[in-house]
Amino acid sequence: MTILKCSATTCVYNEDYLCSRGEIDVMGQNAKHADETSCGSFREKNSSAMNSAKDSCGCEKIQIDCKAQNCTYNEQCKCTAAAIDVTGPGAETSQETKCDTFACK
Repeated sequence: MTILKCSATTCVYNEDYLCSRGEIDVMGQNAKHADETSCGSFREKNSSAMNSAKDSCGCEKIQIDCKAQNCTYNEQCKCTAAAIDVTGPGAETSQETKCDTFACK
């Protein structure tokens, strides 16, 4: 599993810069740059998302499904990086997040 650091503090799953979802999807099938990726699992903190979010603590190591086919760390749609950073402070949508660790092949 990959170590995840997440600065998308407006995400319902963010617990002290860790992810309480247990797994995430990195999007950006044809991405060539980190700005073209996003966390497909991002859900903004609001009343409806808060009610459906898992009630658990943040995890440092999680499973990451990666749709960014051009990323060096993508192996059969799984992230093989030892650690990644998902950024998006102030994000209101998934498109306002990104995988800062993305490295184009």
